[in-house]
Amino acid sequence: MTDRQVAIGLCTFRRPGVAATLASIGALRWPKGTTGVVIVADNDEEPSARTTVEAAARGLPIPLTYIHAPARNISIARNAVIEAALARRIDLLAFLDDDEMVEADWIAELLRVQGESGAEAVLGPVQGEHGPDAPSWMREGAAHDTRPTFLADGAIKSGYTCNVLIDLAAPAVEGLRFDPARGRSGGEDTAFFDAMLRAGGRIAFAAGALARETVPPERARLGWLLRRRFRMGQTHASLIARPGALRRAGQGAAALAKIAACGGMALATVHDPLRRNSALLRGALHVGTLSALFGARPISIYGDIMPAPRSIETKTDTYFVPRSRT
Repeated sequence: MTDRQVAIGLCTFRRPGVAATLASIGALRWPKGTTGVVIVADNDEEPSARTTVEAAARGLPIPLTYIHAPARNISIARNAVIEAALARRIDLLAFLDDDEMVEADWIAELLRVQGESGAEAVLGPVQGEHGPDAPSWMREGAAHDTRPTFLADGAIKSGYTCNVLIDLAAPAVEGLRFDPARGRSGGEDTAFFDAMLRAGGRIAFAAGALARETVPPERARLGWLLRRRFRMGQTHASLIARPGALRRAGQGAAALAKIAACGGMALATVHDPLRRNSALLRGALHVGTLSALFGARPISIYGDIMPAPRSIETKTDTYFVPRSRT
């Protein structure tokens, strides 16, 4: 009987810490009858991560594929990972970020929930780990944690790629790719899973599939979080916007009412940093929604926005096989 294969995809851009991520993958406990392969897509103009990844691959118990997928567009890198997995006839693909580390049972938990639920995608939680200089409200409010948003009926309304397992062979996923036009502004993962859900796909949650992310000092700031929430609101608007001035005006009015409510809450709790800043972050989301509904240009999180490329070309595809161990 052939072992079930799972690919773990990492998209990296000038982060030496990807070696630590790969080391945590190397310590995974794989379920019986399951084998893995790692696929790393380097999104820099030059293959700057190749040496680091090659060195890390020597310590892995599973094979690693390195791909050079330029340049500074996360959708290009993620799509290159998908194509590499499919080229190897691997349908189950997990994505992690290149600044995360996973628990030893991470992949086993994702696979267990996928098997039990039959969902096309399974999300795991991401826990942000703050440095000693991070504000106390940020720690208390787990401002950098990532978890799914549940609807009243228990369904998950959106997905993310910082900790997920995807069944590429599922009808709702087959042929689906990340939008290069969103690859610099962000929100490409939200759009991907929105399309999957609209096609009848489902998302499940594996609470035990934990990934940990070290929050760098430049992100441990209210300003950075406000900017990210604003961009998230812009992405949300691009997915919900309805044609027609009257309908859009109604959506704008709803966003404006939410902005006013968040502003009022922030004023009412001005002396409580956690509650005040939580209200400001919610308000920034709705401000982003309002701005995009009325034509504001998406802000760039990963550099200047570029038009979507006509084609995606990977320049390097190198396969590292682990040495035999006695």
